[in-house]
Amino acid sequence: MAANLENLVEELSKLSVLEAAELVKALEGKWGVSAAAPVAVAAAAGAAASAEPVEEKTEFDVIIKDAGAKKIDVIKVIRQLTSLGLGEAKTMAETAGGKVLSAVGKDAAMDAKKKLEEAGASVEVK
Repeated sequence: MAANLENLVEELSKLSVLEAAELVKALEGKWGVSAAAPVAVAAAAGAAASAEPVEEKTEFDVIIKDAGAKKIDVIKVIRQLTSLGLGEAKTMAETAGGKVLSAVGKDAAMDAKKKLEEAGASVEVK
């Protein structure tokens, strides 16, 4: 069995990027699944050659989990952080899982989290 796996790895290593992408599409159709990252096949084939360094996350989303008891204060902070109007900020404060900020730097995300928590909200940074 191990020899078969080694042969399979060797054959997959010979695929071009385009062929690997076609293989992923074919397997998705055959098995009825979706690949989370199409690069996984190429990464698996190249894993024996070298390990790539893990990239540090540079963009973060600030997500409100709960506005808390001081909803008006939270709405004010949301309006300061975004360009939303009063109604939109109110809706965001009332919606669990709403993204206050999207794809911002770590400092901006942590600053926004601090301000929202000081206003009484429960916040998550992803």
